[in-house]
Amino acid sequence: MQRVHGRKPLVAAGFVAGWATSAVMAYASWRMSLQRTAEAEARAAEAERTREETAKRRAVEERLRIARDLHDSLTHSISVIKVQAGVAVHLAEKRGEEVPPALRAISEASSEAARELRATLSVLRDGTGPNRGGLTEVDGLAAAARESGVAVRLQVAGEERPLPDAVDHTAYRIVQEALTNVCRHAAPGPATVDVEYAPDALVVRVDNDGPVLADRPTPGWGLIGMRERVTELGGRLEAGPRPTGGFSVRAELPAPA
Repeated sequence: MQRVHGRKPLVAAGFVAGWATSAVMAYASWRMSLQRTAEAEARAAEAERTREETAKRRAVEERLRIARDLHDSLTHSISVIKVQAGVAVHLAEKRGEEVPPALRAISEASSEAARELRATLSVLRDGTGPNRGGLTEVDGLAAAARESGVAVRLQVAGEERPLPDAVDHTAYRIVQEALTNVCRHAAPGPATVDVEYAPDALVVRVDNDGPVLADRPTPGWGLIGMRERVTELGGRLEAGPRPTGGFSVRAELPAPA
């Protein structure tokens, strides 16, 4: 009996030693697991950073490529139109002749196109640059359309307020594209440009008179571009023939007061 009782402390000590060893091994395994998890997270973060840097680099390369293509394909042609129109206007004035309104409109439009192209190329090349075009310049768009023979009435409703740059620029582009289409397809029919400062939105509408269309026209790149701009801002665009004739473009852009 004494021998049996003498073994109990040894058994207990062995049990404690085994438990301690298991705890140490479990702790070591847990630390190794934490280390492997941290290393995996670090590798994932590094891979994500590398992907972002690669995407940015490719975006810059694509902007440069587009800038070169635009420069090569458009700058020369616009410059030639601008120079030729300017020479024709100068010769007509020198001879004391009345300059045709269409010729003067071509001269001014080509100058404006050259300025916008330079601004666009600047943005494409370095991602910065002046954001040309805003509602403060809509009067100039209306004046240019009038010189092309389109009677334009501009109306502003609501209390004017500062707008986000993206909303201001998009509103300008919508009016520009709509009036360009009027000059191209519906001149000399009159057009109306309505700008409304609503409590939580900016509403831009351009209507023009014209014949009733039997079939809905196929959307061109200009209309597609307008829709993309508006959708990108979370707004709504409605464009199509009016029941009474002509065409209507209405854009609602989020712009909380």
